[in-house]
Amino acid sequence: MGAFDWFWKAMGAQSERNDKKSKAIVDGSAAATADLAQLDDAAVANAARAAVAAGAIADKPAFLAALAVASQRTLGMAPHHVQSQAVLRLLEGDVIHMATGEGKTLVGAMAATGFALTGKRVHLVTVNNYLAGRDAEWMRPLVEFFGLSVDSVTEELDAKQRRQAYQADIVYAPVAELGFDVLRDNQITERSQAVQARADVALVDEADSVLVDEALVPLVLAGNRPGEAPTGQITAVVARLREGQDYVINDDGRAVSLTDEGARRVEQELGIDSLYSEENIGTILVKVNLALHARALLIRDIHYIVNEGKLSLIDASRGRVAQLQRWPDGLQAAVEAKEGLEVSEGGRILDTITLQELMRRYPLVCGMTGTAVEATDQLREFYGLRVSVIERNNPLQRVDEADRVYATIAEKNRAIVEEIERIHATGQPVLVGTHDVAESEELAAALHEREIAVNVLNAKNDAEEAGIIAQAGDLGRVTVSTQMAGRGTDIKLGGADGADHAEVIALGGLAVIGTSRYRTSRLDNQLRGRAGRQGDPGTSVFFISLEDDVVRQGGEDESLSARPDASGRVDSKRVRDFIAHCQRVTEGQLLEIHSQTWKYNQLLADQRIIIDERRANLLDSDQAWQELSQRAPARAAELRDAGLDEEVLERAARTIMLYHLDLAWADHLEVMDDVRESIHLRAIARETPIAEYHRIAVREFKHLAQDAVDKAVETFNTVRIDAEGAHLEDAGLSRPSATWTYMVSDNPLAGSGNSVLRGIGNIFR
Repeated sequence: MGAFDWFWKAMGAQSERNDKKSKAIVDGSAAATADLAQLDDAAVANAARAAVAAGAIADKPAFLAALAVASQRTLGMAPHHVQSQAVLRLLEGDVIHMATGEGKTLVGAMAATGFALTGKRVHLVTVNNYLAGRDAEWMRPLVEFFGLSVDSVTEELDAKQRRQAYQADIVYAPVAELGFDVLRDNQITERSQAVQARADVALVDEADSVLVDEALVPLVLAGNRPGEAPTGQITAVVARLREGQDYVINDDGRAVSLTDEGARRVEQELGIDSLYSEENIGTILVKVNLALHARALLIRDIHYIVNEGKLSLIDASRGRVAQLQRWPDGLQAAVEAKEGLEVSEGGRILDTITLQELMRRYPLVCGMTGTAVEATDQLREFYGLRVSVIERNNPLQRVDEADRVYATIAEKNRAIVEEIERIHATGQPVLVGTHDVAESEELAAALHEREIAVNVLNAKNDAEEAGIIAQAGDLGRVTVSTQMAGRGTDIKLGGADGADHAEVIALGGLAVIGTSRYRTSRLDNQLRGRAGRQGDPGTSVFFISLEDDVVRQGGEDESLSARPDASGRVDSKRVRDFIAHCQRVTEGQLLEIHSQTWKYNQLLADQRIIIDERRANLLDSDQAWQELSQRAPARAAELRDAGLDEEVLERAARTIMLYHLDLAWADHLEVMDDVRESIHLRAIARETPIAEYHRIAVREFKHLAQDAVDKAVETFNTVRIDAEGAHLEDAGLSRPSATWTYMVSDNPLAGSGNSVLRGIGNIFR
């Protein structure tokens, strides 16, 4: 370990030297900026191009100076020295740690423009559609100053609009849309159908959120087929089951199972001998488990909302509606049945990719966030990325108070309401960060009872985000937001126009209140960072109860004695230290989950590379026709004798080959998903589950490509092929008539800090 420690210390020293070098370059660009400011626009743009040689930046001071002058002229924003330093570190491929409110939007645009000037296409990866569209338009004048193009991809664009947008030099897009377009492009049968143009650089905003927190969230493309929804009878039976008696939820709230008594009750009510018989285990038991998961683990206004008779998932890490996304494997239908809604059609997984795998497709990844330092180990381990810390332009004036700890959730929530009422009476703006929709609405209702006006920002109204956040720093405002950590928007003191800035400053700036600690301190710091931007004053404080999830899970099997006062408050450094320990435990659990999940995903990611290469060869050459005509020469001769053009034959062969390759890959994903669900049962003696999983994955994949070719030959020999191509639908082999995308909602960072899986009900009263 001594040598290992020495190595990372040396890496840290190298990073520090590089940061010092960056500061020297930025200092040297000041004189060049003054000189360029005297020239016209064309000369400034030419100076930037002249600073580039052989696809690299040869004259960094001149390059930064040109970007600075262009920013001032086009946006009216002269970058601070620390912003120029951040640009330089991004261009070197680092993840920069830069505090909230220090101007990351401009830094990202300048760095993206820099990359584009060296001939690289850039995807500037955002956390949501709103920021992608807003930032692309906001930064457009800067990019176009240099004769470059910029566009945005958002979920409402159709294929033609997306194809056009991806041709730009700089493309702003939410990470999920980038991933879904990769999946959709992996289903095309002609290269002209692809929408995404390959990019050289991914510049990731909120990098720790994308690259760490959600890195292992699978993006899924599904195709229509009859689903495995629970019947109305099964839904009704499960609705009558009793927690603790008929079923149990595990401690982390991520799994539920029937007890022996519960299984007997279900069997009796359904009139079957055994749920676990060979004829029932793959049908009725699956549907019972889906209905039970929907009933016990998925809670309305926390995991989903119902609006106008439709079910909408909530993206827990951002507190937003997850547009066009579904749960897999009949779970969507199970929840719809539970809520008495029209049950939608099910589907099969056609393809899937994790955000981590998506990011690793880019030759260069860099990024920026206000909480990169806390994610240094993960960024280094999983991406080989280095973190550069960028100093604040102005010293931090925010006061971070010690946690206020209470014995119970009820006592804590009463104290939160009283604290908001106290601060509000002074006129100081308050931002409250909650963990889910139900909590935000209960808090808002409790405040309304005290005649305090509240702006609520959650998944039910996230379309109003810009307006709500723009006013959150105004006099007397109380804003309650779910998952403020993932919103990516700064709050200006004094309101959108800053009219009351001085008065809010005099009152102490924005007061941030957290209703519970997150399971990682990084998310706590993201919430804190909403106050104290650009040297403004502000305060932050977290309220915690000993019943909160982070304490209950992180302190499992540990005992703690505490003496609360009459209000239920526990004012003890020992208790606060224990809570910090609990949070470190949950952070370690999350890292272990990440590490284990990465090991499961990595082999499939390697196999995907092989499939992608095979697919590209079939798309971009006549390989499909060559292989089929060699394997079935008589059929090939027959088609040629029929007078079909060579182009028609190549297209037909390509369609057949790609159909069976894609089907084989989808089948492989389905098999491996089943294996992973049951791997703890299938692991052999002295074999770890991951080793057994890898053994099965290699075995199953070994013959995938050849089996796909064999089936393609069979189809080639039998399917009708004419001038219109191969009529696969005649043989029941058509591709899905409809597809949709979703994210599998099993993020270990999701969930409330207030033990919502045990039920919420009037928690602030």
